[in-house]
Amino acid sequence: MKTRITELFKIQYPIVLSGMSWISTPELVAAVSNAGGLGILATGVLTADQTREAVQKIRSLTKKPFGANVTLYFPGAERNAQVLIEEKVPIINYSLGKGDKIAKAAHAYGGKVVATVTTHKHALAAQRDGADALIVTGYEAAGHGGAITSLVLIPAIADALDIPIIAAGGFADGRGLLAALALGADGIAMGTRFMNTKESPAAELAKQASVKSEVYHTVYTPRVDGLPARFMKSEGVERLLKKRLNPFSALIRSKKIADMLEFPWLKLAIGIMLMGPKRSMQMAQMAIGFDAFKLGTIDGDFTKGVLPLGQVSGIIKDTPTVKQVVDSIVKETVAIEKQLSKKVK
Repeated sequence: MKTRITELFKIQYPIVLSGMSWISTPELVAAVSNAGGLGILATGVLTADQTREAVQKIRSLTKKPFGANVTLYFPGAERNAQVLIEEKVPIINYSLGKGDKIAKAAHAYGGKVVATVTTHKHALAAQRDGADALIVTGYEAAGHGGAITSLVLIPAIADALDIPIIAAGGFADGRGLLAALALGADGIAMGTRFMNTKESPAAELAKQASVKSEVYHTVYTPRVDGLPARFMKSEGVERLLKKRLNPFSALIRSKKIADMLEFPWLKLAIGIMLMGPKRSMQMAQMAIGFDAFKLGTIDGDFTKGVLPLGQVSGIIKDTPTVKQVVDSIVKETVAIEKQLSKKVK
């Protein structure tokens, strides 16, 4: 199976693990890469030292290409980006920020850069900044998806850009991969599908919830961590939807984020105060989101926590190994393509 993505990253199949905080750990990253896809490490909740350790662990678990992401919106992201550059990670994936410096540094050692975007504006900016490919995230996705469905967003951006596109949001099987290719993408990225695998560190309750969930059982809201995102409907989500915040709470809650990321709290607090009320509210919600994400995904607590879950969970009814997922997608894609060739003549 060859696309511009497989050739760019030198992987066997155009299937990518989304970099999900708490979930996309070295073990899951290596499992996806070893299965022929591309695993992407999530560094958003890691310190610089933890990021370096994680990269080195991945290299002990696989000899295949892999990637790592940096969410530039998060405190400490620039330090993590520098670690990825120093470690010469083959593929660096960035989001929520300007990536021209990352692209220049990665290209200097032969690395590739992928930007995660949800709009034309950011897609075009990423291409100008030197991104080699894009992950384009549609409305159906778990976590921070866009406001437009993948069915419309993918071909619209594919028509406007020259670089390869990886479609994210609503993909979990061979039908999805073939559809993405038909829409103009060169591969797919999956979060919910890989979250619900045997190698995933997600709580068993989270995996069971994914299996039981229907396509209607999610909610899309900015009220969890300050940015529009999709989660499984739960008591925890309902609680956060009703929670009232004020800008000053950001200062208090930012201390926990700063401690976790080993980031100077005073520097973060001053930055929050200078952001103004609107951005300060976002930071307050982001602090709440950090706790809620972990409680839901790792502890399986849906009363206080939340579970990022894509609409595609409604068609996921098992918890296989990563290799079984990848092999099944490839086999199904080939089979459907043959069936379609008989229908479309």
